[in-house]
Amino acid sequence: MMRRGARQTGGFTLLETLVALAILAIALTAAFRAMGVTAQSSAELRERLVGDWIAENRLAELRATQAWPNAGTNEGTAEQAGRSYRWREDVKNTANPLFRRVDVSVFSEESDQHAIARLSGYLARPLR
Repeated sequence: MMRRGARQTGGFTLLETLVALAILAIALTAAFRAMGVTAQSSAELRERLVGDWIAENRLAELRATQAWPNAGTNEGTAEQAGRSYRWREDVKNTANPLFRRVDVSVFSEESDQHAIARLSGYLARPLR
């Protein structure tokens, strides 16, 4: 038989339970935020990787066709990974007239200002 006024021990008080729930809520919020940041950076990394492929493909195409583009700017589009991208290449003369420098920049559909990838390469004048 329990005495009057005696306190039971063995359970948590309401205050202890609320503090535990608050700590759990803070920890879960931080975990969900970390997962969101990871997912976003993963998408950005994929976008940059696809941009690098497009720039590499453009330089490889110029080399494979032995193109000798005039100095200036050329633009075009490329389809990669189910999306459309814009590329711009700046062709510049070098000190050696047998070479030209090509700077390729790739842009996503959403941004005309910020390049997702940049790549530079050199073309040699084809022997004919």
